[in-house]
Amino acid sequence: MPSLEEELFPSTPGKVKIERARQLHRCFASTSTMFLWALFLIALTASYLSFQSFVDSGSRYFSASWGGIHWEKQVRNSAQIHRSGGLSVLVTGAAGFVGTHVSLALKKRGDGVVGLDNFNNYYDPSLKKARRALLKSHNVFIVEGDINDARLLAKLFDVVAFTHVMHLAAQAGVRYAMENPQSYVHSNIAGLVTLLETSKSADPQPAFVWASSSSVYGLNDKTPFSESDRTDQPASLYAATKKAGEEITHTYNHIYGLSITGLRFFTVYGPWGRPDMAYFSFTRNILQRKPITVYRGKNRVDLARDFTYIDDIVKGCVGSLDTAGKSTGSGGKKRGPAPYRIFNLGNTSPVTVPTLVSILEKHLKMKAKKNVVDMPGNGDVPFTHANISSARRELGYKPTTDLQTGLKKFVRWYLSYYGYNHGRTVN
Repeated sequence: MPSLEEELFPSTPGKVKIERARQLHRCFASTSTMFLWALFLIALTASYLSFQSFVDSGSRYFSASWGGIHWEKQVRNSAQIHRSGGLSVLVTGAAGFVGTHVSLALKKRGDGVVGLDNFNNYYDPSLKKARRALLKSHNVFIVEGDINDARLLAKLFDVVAFTHVMHLAAQAGVRYAMENPQSYVHSNIAGLVTLLETSKSADPQPAFVWASSSSVYGLNDKTPFSESDRTDQPASLYAATKKAGEEITHTYNHIYGLSITGLRFFTVYGPWGRPDMAYFSFTRNILQRKPITVYRGKNRVDLARDFTYIDDIVKGCVGSLDTAGKSTGSGGKKRGPAPYRIFNLGNTSPVTVPTLVSILEKHLKMKAKKNVVDMPGNGDVPFTHANISSARRELGYKPTTDLQTGLKKFVRWYLSYYGYNHGRTVN
């Protein structure tokens, strides 16, 4: 057995060379082995990362709210036309107030309808989901998605050759713009442009009908409001985005040949309405015995609105779809002039807000606790009044529901929907 000294200091040079050679051989062998193991680990890591990326992508795909064979089947079934000469319509904002009613009206007469809605929380999403359930019971499928999602829009137009777009999705409300102005630009301008881009690139191009607003008349004091009146003095950001929408749609009509119809709605109300609207919140607060705030204008003048019942608005929307001329472009290229139209849709009979409250008190059999205050500078205007002669002539539009009758129908729906079943009847 060699001594410690011999192991540390070998006695012969040859032995040193042999031992060094053996050590070098073991070193290189060890290094080569480590190198191979390193390569193997690198390959294994790369494979894992690649696989993980695939899994993540697949997870995102399968967890998305749209896409896939089953989803496409639902879209096609909903878009199926069941009458001769029927339309195939993409309705944006389909879970909204007007969108739900328009979708139902189109479906009931045999048109194909596919809805699109992002179910945002501007007001209680449970109401939107209840509207979705109502539409589902009539075989209308709503795709959950955003109008700013260009990939989703392209996919929808790839699955269905829509003849018409009924664009009702928007960020609504005049006062909310002071809290969240970006949401108005996102939905009412950017979203509109994204949808127009998809529509102008479609082959064939659909006719495009969309919701503008009576708010575009802004500070105009000429009454009744006519489509030819000036609209360059908006009183709110909401109104400004709708006015911008009218200019943007005109551009797409001029450059790309899209058939465009803009509809200026005047204070729409009725069953399944929006909780942020005065008639809705007044009803809720009166029933809960809470005070309501009633605004008045300068010199203590009562505010007045051209309240328009939802069924009348639906008639105007459907009439606009039926009379919309065809788009003249193909694959984004204009081949001739296309129609560009704007219509007022109102009741043409303004009613003061105190009168609205009195009607609600009658139907609810309860007195309101009113706080009457001066109107703040939040973008509201003192009155609205629609001239509907163009819509009468071109669309056959004829409103038939007065505020007394319309509010009676709304109150009946409200009491039923929110469970006021204590023997209360509506006069």
